[in-house]
Amino acid sequence: MFFAVEFIKLVLSVKHKKRRMIRLDEGAVRMGSSKLTNGRTKAMNMFVYALSAVLIIIIAILFFLPGYEGEVPFDVTILPLMNAIFNVFTFSFLVLSLVAIKKKNIKVHRRFIFAAFTTTAFFLLCYVTYHFLTEPAKFGGPGWLKGIYLFVLFTHIVLAVVNVPLALLSVVRGLNMQVEAHRRIARWTMPVWLYVSFTGVMVYLLISPYY
Repeated sequence: MFFAVEFIKLVLSVKHKKRRMIRLDEGAVRMGSSKLTNGRTKAMNMFVYALSAVLIIIIAILFFLPGYEGEVPFDVTILPLMNAIFNVFTFSFLVLSLVAIKKKNIKVHRRFIFAAFTTTAFFLLCYVTYHFLTEPAKFGGPGWLKGIYLFVLFTHIVLAVVNVPLALLSVVRGLNMQVEAHRRIARWTMPVWLYVSFTGVMVYLLISPYY
């Protein structure tokens, strides 16, 4: 009887040690996975910040450079119109993506976000092309309207700069299924992105008579 009891104790002790080792191994795997995820997140953050800086610098340089002096085979004023159209699409896609996520439809939300990202990319392409080919138009309206125009333009430009890393980080967090991190940054990204796309149309409507 004594030996049986001792044998049972020994078996239980071995099982306990095995369970402890398994828990330790699982913890090590989780820690390793966490370190890998953190490392990947930091790398993606650095990439986003670097890409944002490059885009902003390129746009700033083109904005202050004199326009292209050669012949252009088309009317360049069509580019701001296209920008306004892209902004309308971006605003619409963002609203639809917001409605989709409110209904917990992640698949549809993601599609509309990608659509908004695409139209924003086309906007940037047209914007850079326009400012490479010609100098910016000067507002010629009355003083009170010019004040409104400058305010809208200033806030549009500042928040557009802010929106570049915000939008990229939001998309990266979403693709990596970092739900909480995505939600935290998207609370800022969505209203900023909506404002930028809406005021982009306003800027065009105010300046279009003076192209």
